[in-house]
Amino acid sequence: MSKLTKNQKNAYAKVEPNKAYKLAEAAALLKEITFTKFDASVDIDVRLGVDPRKANQMVRGVVTLPHGTGKTVRVLVLCTPEKEEEAKAAGADYVGLDEYVEKIKGGWTDVDVIITTPNVMAKVGALGRILGPRGLMPNPKTGTVTMEVGKAVTEVKAGKIDFKVDKFGIVHSSIGKVSFTADQIIENAKEFMSMINKLKPTAAKGTYVQSIYLSSTMSPGLAVDPKSVDIK
Repeated sequence: MSKLTKNQKNAYAKVEPNKAYKLAEAAALLKEITFTKFDASVDIDVRLGVDPRKANQMVRGVVTLPHGTGKTVRVLVLCTPEKEEEAKAAGADYVGLDEYVEKIKGGWTDVDVIITTPNVMAKVGALGRILGPRGLMPNPKTGTVTMEVGKAVTEVKAGKIDFKVDKFGIVHSSIGKVSFTADQIIENAKEFMSMINKLKPTAAKGTYVQSIYLSSTMSPGLAVDPKSVDIK
């Protein structure tokens, strides 16, 4: 293991091992222990008491964070010409169809979200092997396959994110930046956890939310007491 830098040592010194912090404490401490020169992402990792291998225990959804993610989201809209103006007016970064399908076939995936209309899904579906592993495949469940492309672009740009549990039963997502106030981080975390709770599968047994960790790009992870995340 590489040696810790002075800043990393200072960060670890401020974290009490084996302590589950209240959400408000964790959000404030996270800002103290992040020493990156760039505006680091704030990440949340939630371990759930589900078996993702079973279809009836899959947790997947979308949530609009009240303060957004702090990231510039690059959006590609794949649509037929009559929808192009609507997509551009809403702020899509790239709009088109065949030209971008060919670019993606050639390996180009320099976007964060792809939105498409149902009538071109046959062309987009052929890109599944490229888009799927990168989490870019449009999906009606997440609102990225829709005739209302303008609305979808606006929502994504405003902080709408989609998430799903991984094969280990963990949901991982970015919920802001370290430059956010502690209150903004708290409110985003609460909104995220509220949606996680709403999506609890009826087949899930035992404790549903087993652990919550907050971290920034380079910081230690902070355990958060799930009871401190009072969900409205």
